[in-house]
Amino acid sequence: MNYDLHDIVEMKKPHACQTNRWEVIRMGMDIKIKCLNCGHIVMLPRRDFEKKVKKVLVKKGED
Repeated sequence: MNYDLHDIVEMKKPHACQTNRWEVIRMGMDIKIKCLNCGHIVMLPRRDFEKKVKKVLVKKGED
């Protein structure tokens, strides 16, 4: 799956605030994502992120 910095992604499981739309705000060995509903920030190892991401909703530059 191709994703890049500032892309909006949908995760398989919703966050506690009942949304599953996240923005990728940091990429490296770990991926940092920010909930678009409540602003909560989570950092995941790249391997875990790739297992939990469902699809890319908005690519950078297409909003």
